[in-house]
Amino acid sequence: MAARGRTFSLGNKYLRKHRKWPISAYKTKWHQTFNQAQALQTLKRRSLLLDANGVENPSHLLSILTHSFNSYDREPTPQAYHFLIKTSRFDHIPPLLHRIEFVEKFETPEYVFAELIRLYGYAGRFDDAVEVFFRIPNFRCVPSALSLNSLLSVLCRSSKGLGMVPGVLMKSRVLNIRIEESSFRILITALCRIGRVGCAIEILNCTISDGYDVDMRICSLILSSVCKQRKGLGLADFEVLSFLEAMKQVGFCPGMMDYSKVIRILVKENRGLDALEVLGKMKAEGMKPDIVCYTMVLNGIIVEGEYGKADELFDELLVLGLVPDVYTYNAYINGLCKQNNVQGGLDMISRMEELGCNPNSITYNQILKALCRTEELDRAKEYLTEMSLKGGADLHTYRIILKCLSGKGEIVEACVLMEKMLDKCLCLRCSTCDEIISRLCQRGLVCRALDLLEKMIGKNVAPGARAWEAVVLSAGSEISLPEAIWTGLVNPVETQRSKAAGVVTMI
Repeated sequence: MAARGRTFSLGNKYLRKHRKWPISAYKTKWHQTFNQAQALQTLKRRSLLLDANGVENPSHLLSILTHSFNSYDREPTPQAYHFLIKTSRFDHIPPLLHRIEFVEKFETPEYVFAELIRLYGYAGRFDDAVEVFFRIPNFRCVPSALSLNSLLSVLCRSSKGLGMVPGVLMKSRVLNIRIEESSFRILITALCRIGRVGCAIEILNCTISDGYDVDMRICSLILSSVCKQRKGLGLADFEVLSFLEAMKQVGFCPGMMDYSKVIRILVKENRGLDALEVLGKMKAEGMKPDIVCYTMVLNGIIVEGEYGKADELFDELLVLGLVPDVYTYNAYINGLCKQNNVQGGLDMISRMEELGCNPNSITYNQILKALCRTEELDRAKEYLTEMSLKGGADLHTYRIILKCLSGKGEIVEACVLMEKMLDKCLCLRCSTCDEIISRLCQRGLVCRALDLLEKMIGKNVAPGARAWEAVVLSAGSEISLPEAIWTGLVNPVETQRSKAAGVVTMI
């Protein structure tokens, strides 16, 4: 009893001192937050059921919103409206915005409008996206670069949206929105994508002059766009190296990929020595160029005929521990073949095979071309047989040797080779084929020419007009071809149309 009396007296003392009861546990902040969360979950469940049944009247959605929160004695929250905006149809969104603007009193978070702008933009409703952006202050929200960037991102996705960007940027100044570095990044990326690299460079210069830090990704993107689009943009006289140096002076630090792009464009322009100079700059800046960079530079200096530098560069990459691939070997063998050093090319192929790098058809064809160019026809024939056994012979291989045989007057042997090509389904129409048939007719081998002609048509390979003319003029009335072949001769256009699906396109 003493204990109970003591507790009661302490309670009375508290009441006499404060004149009120202690705060109820059901009116604390955590309980309000809990009720809001429960109301939001109720809203989500009811809205899903409403979507399953197919709601047509937006007032039903608002009714569910208010009832869900009233049942917990709470007011709708911005999170609830955000959920409804993301999950509702576009024709249900205006009533939601109207209620936020004229009924609710809370300060609407900006992310709600950023999300809505993206939804409108991805659906191609650019006018609605722009309208929402400029109405943001009506919802007791201060717009910033967050909503502006959301709008720019969707507008820059299409040509129609890009046309609206200048007006948006001008009117955004009325809203006191400061364009940030991220906004410039969006604009520059869009300009590079549509080929307006000159405008992108101007914006980059403006950002630098305004005191922004140099964005390495943006500089890399502009450099890449310049290298890709120079000729298409009328920038043929644009000096890539000068542009690269100018960007380095403002703080751009090019990486391996940036230098690789510059080297590639220089090699395409037959500026192999300039590419070699860029390779030296990479090494001077502490980078270790990969085998791709060395291969591109090797190709470039071989095109310029700098074979001595090519030997030095090949030795250098080996000393650095780089492993040449088949493209590197092909570039070096090409240089040897251009110097008519066929034996050196053959030795290099042997070394490739010893190191486990299998030559491809390009490797073999380079050697074969060199043999034909040096008039080593017998050796070229032997090499063709060797290539065929290794499986390295392709259509281009046969065309090389076929052209060589035709040029040397070996017409009969060329005819035999062409028949082999037909058997392997490798013979496509070319000027050399017509040349062989014409040469056979000139030598009086009309029957041989007719046999070859008939075999070509049997393989769905249509001879050219020159071949037909040679056969007709040489054979005269002795021609005894099947009726289908004569039909093709008289009306070749209709015949080729009827066989369009089966005729092999001729090179």
